[in-house]
Amino acid sequence: MYYRWFKSYLGVTFGVFLTALGLDAFLVPAKIAAGGVSGIATILYYMVNLPVGAVMLALNIPLFIWSSLRLGWRSTVNSLYGMITLSLFIDLLAPHMPLITEDLLLASLYGGVLMGIGLGLVFRFNGTTGGTVLAAAIVRSYVGINVGQLLFLIDAIVVVWAGVVFQSVELAMYALITIFLTSWIIDRVLEGFSSAKAFIIITSKAEAVGDAINKELDRGATAWKGKGMYTGMEREVILTIVGVTQVTKLKAIVQEQDPGAFVILAHVSEVLGEGFQGLEGKK
Repeated sequence: MYYRWFKSYLGVTFGVFLTALGLDAFLVPAKIAAGGVSGIATILYYMVNLPVGAVMLALNIPLFIWSSLRLGWRSTVNSLYGMITLSLFIDLLAPHMPLITEDLLLASLYGGVLMGIGLGLVFRFNGTTGGTVLAAAIVRSYVGINVGQLLFLIDAIVVVWAGVVFQSVELAMYALITIFLTSWIIDRVLEGFSSAKAFIIITSKAEAVGDAINKELDRGATAWKGKGMYTGMEREVILTIVGVTQVTKLKAIVQEQDPGAFVILAHVSEVLGEGFQGLEGKK
């Protein structure tokens, strides 16, 4: 129990550190306000010279209190640790961070990658950093609008505001690149970068196909009975997971053992269990 608790907070802390690094090293120096509370804080930093981390914390506190009252303490208490540590990391790192690049494209890309990995880790370890996620959840509790749509709307407003304040359409465009890249990376961290593929094979020769999978690919397979709704014929359905480099070989095995088999091939985001290491399927 204590190990799991320690691992969770360690993961959130590392994720928060990467998020802060992405902001301090790339996004804030480049004036890229990539939506959300961090984007608002970046704008205010250049308008009135307020520390980014302190502004984020100041904006998050009322959201946290409102969310706790509206949604309950249990649903928002996990936000508190990530919210505070992110603000601290941002303001502690900022004075010591050298200017890495003046190229806006590089700043938007690398900032987006670091923020995506960082926030993905925070979410993966059951934490949050507050911000617009809390705001969207609060608004949704009143009007029932989709959270994703609300987040997109809030980010869009912040990006437009940044474009007006900085008098630069280009900076707003770079911010959009960062937002999309961050969102994509978060999804990949949460779902995994697995290269595994799932095969669903409907065949009348399940024994032969299964044996070949076991012997030639060193893979396990699971079979169950199926019935065609149109023909009424009974067949067996085989499910097996293979690495991406084994896809062609498995297709050849099925073609050799049962040319009339019906095969479905699907991408697998994450594989856990014997024969697979973490998120990577056995190759």
